[in-house]
Amino acid sequence: MKDDKNLDEKKTEKDIEEKEDEKLEEYGQMTLEDNGKKQKIHLLSIIGEIEGHENLSGNSKATKYEHILPQLAALEDDNETDGMLVILNTSGGDVDAGLAIAEMIASLSKPTVSLVLGGSHSIGVPLAVSTDYSFIVPTGTMMVHPVRMTGMVIGASQTYEYFEMIQDRILSFVSNHAKIAYDQLKRLMLNTEMLTRDLGTVLVGEETVKEGLIDEVGGIKEALEKLHHMIDLQKNGR
Repeated sequence: MKDDKNLDEKKTEKDIEEKEDEKLEEYGQMTLEDNGKKQKIHLLSIIGEIEGHENLSGNSKATKYEHILPQLAALEDDNETDGMLVILNTSGGDVDAGLAIAEMIASLSKPTVSLVLGGSHSIGVPLAVSTDYSFIVPTGTMMVHPVRMTGMVIGASQTYEYFEMIQDRILSFVSNHAKIAYDQLKRLMLNTEMLTRDLGTVLVGEETVKEGLIDEVGGIKEALEKLHHMIDLQKNGR
């Protein structure tokens, strides 16, 4: 009987490991729980392009919002998970999909921390600032630029107004979740001096902190330390 019990326990452990591996491979997500504080942290990676209602080519690295949103809902409903770490290296992507994920992250009741690795450009900016606290590595970059549209664009005043509305949604979200003012962010977005053939601004590491987009320069060590501390504060009711 004892041998059967041990076999069942090993099978259960193997099943859990296989599910975690599958979740990491398919969704870029896993659970971090082998830490000294015994805190259960959900790791969410936002990599490549944010995919919206249309599928990207099979050769493109993509984060699918229809995968992320249910996972975030499950995370909020899970009493065992203490917090979430979001790792970003994205070129941007679909505006509506990116804002949907950002709004979902911002509405979580659990402590959240983001870490920008490589870059978090375009709609990646709202995603990076949607957490309670944000980090960027020294060489990490963030690009702020106007909304771009693919396909046919009708040259009418209504089209311009629609673009303005989309940009206002992005500017409002970022300024409400970061330390940068709406007008300053708009100036960065419409900057004509940095990108010779385009509008916008590229910020590197410490520059993102000085502008008020990101809270602190740091890496995975600092991000996890901050998240553990925030979880402790929440558990102690502070």
